[in-house]
Amino acid sequence: MPLIRFLMLTTTLVGLLHYYIGVRLLSHLPWPTSVIVLGWAFIIISALLQPTALLARRLTQPRLRDAVTWVAMTVMGLFSSLLVLTLLRDVVLLVMGGLQRLQWLQIDLPLFEKQSALLTVCGAGVMSVIGFFNARKLARVVNVTVPLSRLPVSLQGFRIVQISDIHVGPTIKQGYLARIVDQVNALEADLIAITGDLVDGRVHELSSHTQPLSALTSRHGSFFVTGNHEYYAGALAWIHEIERLGIKVLLNEHVALSHEGATLVLAGVTDFTAGQFYDDHHSDPQAAITGAPAHAPKILLAHQPRSAEAAEAAGFDLQLSGHTHGGQFWPWKYFVPLQQPYVAGLHRLQDLWVYVSRGTGYWGPPTRFGAPSEITCLTLVAAE
Repeated sequence: MPLIRFLMLTTTLVGLLHYYIGVRLLSHLPWPTSVIVLGWAFIIISALLQPTALLARRLTQPRLRDAVTWVAMTVMGLFSSLLVLTLLRDVVLLVMGGLQRLQWLQIDLPLFEKQSALLTVCGAGVMSVIGFFNARKLARVVNVTVPLSRLPVSLQGFRIVQISDIHVGPTIKQGYLARIVDQVNALEADLIAITGDLVDGRVHELSSHTQPLSALTSRHGSFFVTGNHEYYAGALAWIHEIERLGIKVLLNEHVALSHEGATLVLAGVTDFTAGQFYDDHHSDPQAAITGAPAHAPKILLAHQPRSAEAAEAAGFDLQLSGHTHGGQFWPWKYFVPLQQPYVAGLHRLQDLWVYVSRGTGYWGPPTRFGAPSEITCLTLVAAE
């Protein structure tokens, strides 16, 4: 019953938003009636596809499930852009109408309504096409230099390659992940960090598609921390599967790595919300650092940036996170600060550096606009 109520509420809300888009745009477009009818048909289909996108994972036939998800999620991205641009158009029309009534502006408002409606539809289409190609292409390499206090000379230039938020699932498969692995290996990292949200599905559905991870190579190996999506998909099974692939999973614990005679402490915590799923998975940066060599540089892998306060209090020098996707597509990055302290990039919290990846894949709609995906190569240097 709760699921039915949720679907009814969601479908009603989504239907009203689609009706709003139709009324505000289609009645102003300078198109023949037959085209407007097709426009309304698309509005209705799009409204029905939004809840379908949420239910598709319940389909038992893998090919059908993936096909439905592809269509529904792609349309969802277009709907999002249409909604945002329609709202902005109405704000502009309201302001211009007010200025005209005050006689501060002279404009043919009916003509502007037609032109702006057409511009809105075209703009949403262009954003969706560009966003789709941005999402599906190989993530770019982003080079970041991190200055750490008291960094031993032997660790000068130590390179960590971070990948995050790939979301292997209905629209991201083995081939997509294999390209990422090839690019990561080409960087010849000292260490590879995977900061959560690797998957969107169960082990039995996706194990063949995560297999390329077994080919990851670096001097000190690959390390993983859980994200919230691992818990949605059965975290315990995924922890076992990821370790089977030769990747060390850090669950509120650390390893001391010996590099050219120096020691580097790498720790990892479970996702910030993990305690809601398993009582023994509460995220705990302090537990992760307990027993670590006192004077060694300390790096924490934590899926969500909001682990930073606890990480700083525990004495870490650097935290690597993901989760935000950098907002993934405009304008949602402006809403990320409602939940997370940082959206993307390198930040400083007292004595702690925090780097937030925009993610290496995408979630939901196959679109990235204004928030490019990344494979991050972080180089440690001594602070001046």
